[in-house]
Amino acid sequence: MIRILSVTLHRFFRTGYMQRIIILLIAVFVPSFLALKGRSTDNVTSGPAVSTPAMVCSSLYREMRLEGVVNKEAFRQAVTGYLKIEGRKKDILTLIDFSKPSTEKRLYVFDMKKKTMLFSSVVSHGKNSGGKYATSFSNENGSLKSSLGFYLTDTPYSGRNGYSLILDGLEKGINDRARERAIVVHGAAYADPSVAQASGRLGRSFGCPAVPRNLTRPLIDTIKGGSVIFIYAESPEYLAHSSILNDDRIGRVYINGKLTSGKDTSSLLSRVSL
Repeated sequence: MIRILSVTLHRFFRTGYMQRIIILLIAVFVPSFLALKGRSTDNVTSGPAVSTPAMVCSSLYREMRLEGVVNKEAFRQAVTGYLKIEGRKKDILTLIDFSKPSTEKRLYVFDMKKKTMLFSSVVSHGKNSGGKYATSFSNENGSLKSSLGFYLTDTPYSGRNGYSLILDGLEKGINDRARERAIVVHGAAYADPSVAQASGRLGRSFGCPAVPRNLTRPLIDTIKGGSVIFIYAESPEYLAHSSILNDDRIGRVYINGKLTSGKDTSSLLSRVSL
């Protein structure tokens, strides 16, 4: 019996029956497996692509090629707040980086929609905020100091400093007295780079971000009417008290490349690993 079974199996393999059965099984089951795998992958990847503020900051910093030009931490804070501010009316963000000396370009204007830098310039700080560097800040009347934090631009006007731009501070106790203190963007002769070359620093204002006169009108006309300005310094005190940066809401996110308010995307974000 055993010999007969051995001979039968030998003939079965020699005649190619097993090979045919294996090929048949592959032909039947492999396409079905691939189809199921494809449907599974579709289920994972379908739906909108969601980007959180942190992801947007890193991506923009790379895409705009800001490495070595703009302080990454200053940019991160600026973009994070920009995405959270619902009242803005323009896709323009201005960053003033007071961690840099007044002899260097430290004002940057970005078109966030086109992902380009529109301006970079020197800018003055308040006379009581420091000499070459701004190190002390205040929201008080008569302090003659700069104030940190987030602002929205309002309308331009012509005053004693020429063409100027009204600012509204958005953070209570940090810069919300900006309008009361007449903190505006304006041009000034003491804010010209030639002054820094001659004296080792720019001239200083009464607390306003003053810019070179030849830049005043094009800059103001670009940022007027509801764009965000962020004034940055390496200040643990500001970080501890910022009502915008410490807001626990995710704020705005990009969904399929479009900026959307957090309230419209809470259900989606709950499924995203942040």
